[in-house]
Amino acid sequence: MGKPKIATVWLEGCSGCHMSFLDLDEALVDILSKIELCDTPITDFKDFNFPDVDVGIIEGSIANEEELKIARKLRAHCKVLVAWGDCAVFGGINTLRNTVPKEAILRRGFIETESTVGGVIPVDPELPLLLEKAVPVNYHVAVDAYVPGCPPSPEAIAYNLTEILEGRIPVLPSDMMHYD
Repeated sequence: MGKPKIATVWLEGCSGCHMSFLDLDEALVDILSKIELCDTPITDFKDFNFPDVDVGIIEGSIANEEELKIARKLRAHCKVLVAWGDCAVFGGINTLRNTVPKEAILRRGFIETESTVGGVIPVDPELPLLLEKAVPVNYHVAVDAYVPGCPPSPEAIAYNLTEILEGRIPVLPSDMMHYD
């Protein structure tokens, strides 16, 4: 049997979770030697043609139609789905927009402030449509494991990946939860 295949995606959010992954330093080298990393935000595949993978890691909340498609596609192509970081687990700071109607956000961003689109709300089939509310990943797809934190600590990420690689669904100990 080959190395477990892992794919990661980054949705609506700040990217801090993937930066914590890089903060694993030497542990990252050890983990990477045990896995095949198939897709990451660094590869930036626009069509997200995921191969079937053992583990899918998703960072960020779901705030638009494109992110919803990505989350569903990743779930369909992985055995274990991990929600990584508070945006994916709870909705995080992205859900603050839920207190304001979507139309008011678009009006403020494109009509009431200077913009490069000439004071109109852009309508372009290339732009993803905002959902009415930004939501955590498990609102739309089944999640198997959670790594909360903003961002999660490198130790929590390493623990989570090690448990998964050893065939266990991790339950993160509370002392590993990290909030900046």
